Amino acid sequence: MSYSKIIIVVMLLATAGIGAGAGMVEQSSDTSQFETGSDAQEASNYIQTNFQGDDNLTVVQVVQRGDNVLTQEALLESLRVQKEYRATPSINQTLADENAMFGVENFVAQAQLQREALARQQQQPEPQQSGQQSAQRQPPTLDEQIAAIERIDDSPWTLEELLTETPGLLTQNTSSPALSLMASSYEPGTTTASARVTIVQQKTFGGSVQSPDGFSENITTAQLDMRDISGSIADDSGQLEYTVFGAGIIFEEIDQSFGDSGAIVGPLALLFVVLALVVAYRDLLDIILGVTGIFAVLIWTFGFMGWAGINFNQLLLSVPVLLIGLSIDYAIHVFMRHREMRADETKSDNIRRSMTLALGGVGAALVWVTATAAIGFLANLTSPIGPLRDFGVVSAFGVVSALLIFGALIPALKVELDSLLERIGIDRKKRAFGTGESRFSRVLASGATAAKRFPVGVVVVTLLLTIGGAAGATQVDTSFQQEDFLADSPPAWTQDLPEPFAPGEYQAKEDLEFISANFQQEGSEGEILIRGDVASDGALRAVDAANTDLEDSETAFRLPNGELDIRSPLLVMQETAAANPESEFAENFAAAAGVENPTPQQLAAAVPEQNIEALYDQLFQINPAASEVIYRTDSGEYEALRLTVAVQSDATGSAITSDLRGAASSIESSSGGDLRAAATGDRVVQSETEDALLSTVVQGLVITLVAVFLFLAVAYRLTGNPASLGVVTLAPVVFSVAWILGSMWLLDISFNALTGTITSLTVGLGIAYSIHISSRYELELRRQENVWDAMETTVTGTGGALLGSAATTVGGFGTLVFAILPVLRQFGIITGLTIIYAFLASVLILPSLLVLWTRYLGPSGYFPDEETPDSQTTDETTAADGGQTD
Repeated sequence: MSYSKIIIVVMLLATAGIGAGAGMVEQSSDTSQFETGSDAQEASNYIQTNFQGDDNLTVVQVVQRGDNVLTQEALLESLRVQKEYRATPSINQTLADENAMFGVENFVAQAQLQREALARQQQQPEPQQSGQQSAQRQPPTLDEQIAAIERIDDSPWTLEELLTETPGLLTQNTSSPALSLMASSYEPGTTTASARVTIVQQKTFGGSVQSPDGFSENITTAQLDMRDISGSIADDSGQLEYTVFGAGIIFEEIDQSFGDSGAIVGPLALLFVVLALVVAYRDLLDIILGVTGIFAVLIWTFGFMGWAGINFNQLLLSVPVLLIGLSIDYAIHVFMRHREMRADETKSDNIRRSMTLALGGVGAALVWVTATAAIGFLANLTSPIGPLRDFGVVSAFGVVSALLIFGALIPALKVELDSLLERIGIDRKKRAFGTGESRFSRVLASGATAAKRFPVGVVVVTLLLTIGGAAGATQVDTSFQQEDFLADSPPAWTQDLPEPFAPGEYQAKEDLEFISANFQQEGSEGEILIRGDVASDGALRAVDAANTDLEDSETAFRLPNGELDIRSPLLVMQETAAANPESEFAENFAAAAGVENPTPQQLAAAVPEQNIEALYDQLFQINPAASEVIYRTDSGEYEALRLTVAVQSDATGSAITSDLRGAASSIESSSGGDLRAAATGDRVVQSETEDALLSTVVQGLVITLVAVFLFLAVAYRLTGNPASLGVVTLAPVVFSVAWILGSMWLLDISFNALTGTITSLTVGLGIAYSIHISSRYELELRRQENVWDAMETTVTGTGGALLGSAATTVGGFGTLVFAILPVLRQFGIITGLTIIYAFLASVLILPSLLVLWTRYLGPSGYFPDEETPDSQTTDETTAADGGQTD
């Protein structure tokens, strides 16, 4: 500390330079960044690039609920809602150019108009019939549709007859677009239903429905306006309830929940940390210096992210809290060791000398803590998930920043300020937290007492608890889905908070649960990409084999009539032929399938096995839907086919993946090797992400533990201690990992985007506690030459600093339980438990391990019953388990 002024100037300049990058940090909540680059992801990218369809559209589901949503009044109200959407500029400008809105109400109105047109045709001369048919081909306006449904009462047929007898509506034995819009509980052929859905299609304007970062703000505004309009109409009529669900609403609530959570948790965390520092420091200047150091570490970290081009994502939410915890740990150890040095009468006369001795005593431990924590975080570089790699790099940089800030800048500031205050007569000597005859010191001493009396017993109980935790760890689930980031309705107490702390309203999660239980959730589809000789004679037979295979799938979504909601080249061909049985395409299709004089029903079941390429050519000419299921290159070659099937929203990703891969396997085997098929779709990609997440947890943990052990073994060896001390130091961390994973199982918390980092956090935070205890014990053992005196000094001195650090960090993370977002609440609970476990393992279990290590593997001569280094002995005897008898 001889050059404290120079250190201050250099560090402040560095802070300004690095911190300048903080303004370049961008926020990203895009869930697609968690994708792993797997075969399923490659197939998904291929489909998005090469198959035409609704990639430039996003879908909003408007669900109507009531006692009966098939009454005339209910259908009219739904059409009036659509009309209000059209009349609202913010909504209308986002609607798709074609087929923007469709629901059962539209199909009923069109059926009414078609029946009326047919009745008129039967009463008019032939030339006028043709003109009427031509006019009827124009899509009817909403006003025309409303008027048509209003005229049903004056028609020769009833609404019930219209619904159940019109082909394509709600007839019992046929699939139809209208039937797919009914709740899964609806019974086909009846005229009573409790829910149905209207689909609204919006243009994405080049954005992605997977990424809120590229999602147009006006789409989100339009979806929120839809929700307001529907709610207003429902309030006025009292007839139906509406649920409006779309990607824009989801992204809006995710962003809002992060903001609301931060508004509640941020002040609470800061308040708790300050209060804890008040208890630990009992000194205003030290509190200010500690908080200043924390802000400096955060500035360095966010500045590094900006310069490195790393976006702030969901996973990096944990980094600021992590760094606050580590910064507090570093600060408390430096400050408390400095206070201990100043309490020593031989060193108290010189502040600089006391700080130099303090850094000399605790500095090595801080360097080791930094190195081992960085190793733990950098193990995430082995992960195929991008945000996990970013988490590792940013966290590692953050802990190095904490070392530099609290190893140089803050000590230098403290020396200068303390010296200034003492020159004007203010005494800066303070008692270190946990020392003396305080209540805390007596509690902390229990670990040393247990180590003296029954160390083997402590270890045996610890091993039993660890085995139990490890058993529970094998049962922890993995999940990765957007629902993790949807907030529940805020608890009642939050509604009384003043602005800007009061949270908004949240409906998306409840709406999603209802839609998932009753309808096919938009975007919840499985896909199979088929490549190879897709125009071979057996190609469509292979596709048919996949259709048959999926019929037995338990994860496929079924329409109210029990049929699958599936789309494939074969089905598009069958529908096209059956809809126009007299067309040239239908004739060629039947001939290729070997069917003579086919009925529409036979065409809908035929499977061509020859002239496939010619059929593809014809299909592209007459049906635009061909480009959604068949990929034709610019040179006219047929390169790939696409099969999509709706899957159940509540089915697990692994089950969906298994069923789709089974169908893909059927395609490959049925084609005799001519085709290659890959299962894909959002749920399959998510399932692979879950597998990658679990693999990262296991692989990263193994790499971290091995790397940390090697580092500690070498470090202790270089400082004159046996490498076995590294094993002893690492053991409490291993215990903590097993305990926290077992706790996750008991609390029914799965690995997700945030909790998947828990093993890295456990090692990164836990190793700090263990190293401080082991390093202080080894130092005091050489100083005091008595194992019991050394242990008592360690657990009351360093243990006191650890207690202050643990209390503040647990409090900081613990405030996350007040977050609006469930995933943040879970993360706060698990991280708080991690710190508690690491602290308890260090001050209650590690002392017993160190005693046994000293007895059997460490240096000799430090037990009272042994010859001490200066050949002095005592009359005390050793307990049977390695401890000390009374």
